[in-house]
Amino acid sequence: MNAIVIRNARIWDGDGGDPFPGTVLIEGARIAAVAPGANEPAAESALEIDAAGKFLMPGMIDGHSHLTFDDIPAGPDLGAIPPEEHTLITMHNARKLLEAGFTGAYGAASAKIRLDVVVRNEIEAGRIPGPRLRAASPEITVTAGLGDADLLHISRDSFGLVANGTDEIVRAVRLCVREGVDNIKINISGQDLIHAEHAVMKEDEVRAAVDTAHEFGKQVAAHARASESVKRAVRCGVDVIYHCDYADEEALDALESVKDRIFCAPAIGLQHAALYDAEPWGITTEMAEARGVRRLIERSSETHAALRKRGVRIAIGGDYGFAWNPQGTNARDIEHFVNYFGFSPSEALQAATKVGGELMGNETGRIAEGWLADLLLVDGDPLTDVTLLQDRDRIAMIMKGGELYKAPELPR
Repeated sequence: MNAIVIRNARIWDGDGGDPFPGTVLIEGARIAAVAPGANEPAAESALEIDAAGKFLMPGMIDGHSHLTFDDIPAGPDLGAIPPEEHTLITMHNARKLLEAGFTGAYGAASAKIRLDVVVRNEIEAGRIPGPRLRAASPEITVTAGLGDADLLHISRDSFGLVANGTDEIVRAVRLCVREGVDNIKINISGQDLIHAEHAVMKEDEVRAAVDTAHEFGKQVAAHARASESVKRAVRCGVDVIYHCDYADEEALDALESVKDRIFCAPAIGLQHAALYDAEPWGITTEMAEARGVRRLIERSSETHAALRKRGVRIAIGGDYGFAWNPQGTNARDIEHFVNYFGFSPSEALQAATKVGGELMGNETGRIAEGWLADLLLVDGDPLTDVTLLQDRDRIAMIMKGGELYKAPELPR
């Protein structure tokens, strides 16, 4: 069994405490020992890494990942990409995410049914680099819902799988399960001007999707901006709720009542980028404001600040994969959590590690004996400056499952 010893590190274990000096021993894919201070775990024939005081932390986890999104300006553009090219694009995005320090990704929707599945399988087989991936279905939606790109005179593929009524919803979920997905995605509300403040998927349709997915042991993630859509998601047993922007007090109470089983992820990154970074693609700040983006950000900020105080688990993941919010810049979400939601740097880092690991359900997101050795070594202190994690040059080491994807410079 291969062993690696990381000495002289400032260890931040993901639990929210202060970093401490120490040594970590990795044997195979897992952490064998965490030794504070001058304690030295026994290790024979181990590769030794001198961290030289650098910050050792768990690998980051994106809780709202769209690896099949090719930094496109509009969602319907995804339907025009042939499946062969789209597979290569998804592989490239998986590598890009790992290079940015993300060792885990919770799929929030795949543009085609098997894209996430195929890439997940190749990553797990060790044939391509990428994060641990929970593969998502396309976004199951209803006619006129988010992801329905058809017009009366034109049939267009998009990232949505349109199904109406409980029978069609059940059939769509079963189809995705048959093809190997881990997560089912449903769109209960719309987006921006498309019914963002209204629930468009009926409650019996939501319940049919959730019950069918759970019968097969799959999780369900829901796009739910409208307050009523959040309540429907909670009542029907959805596992992960994205956005929640317009949640009223009743919806907040509902989320708090199930905080031990549910996760939220605001996906604030896309909205921030649309407001401030989209002008090269023809969207000025004034245009974004006219479309309600600033109001959406304000409501999201209020909602997630309230959910933080209520102890609801909130994961990072900002809808990366659009032209103005590109793949590989996902660590910007940590800064957004501090600036928009009032998280401390430590809380924001936990949202990117510990909470993400709980969402993935696979013993990642912490540095602890027996846990998977998904680790980053950072030059600098992200607890002092969370933007450090946006600079790949400051990430000196990337390890996934005990394998060094990016190795630090070792003394000669």
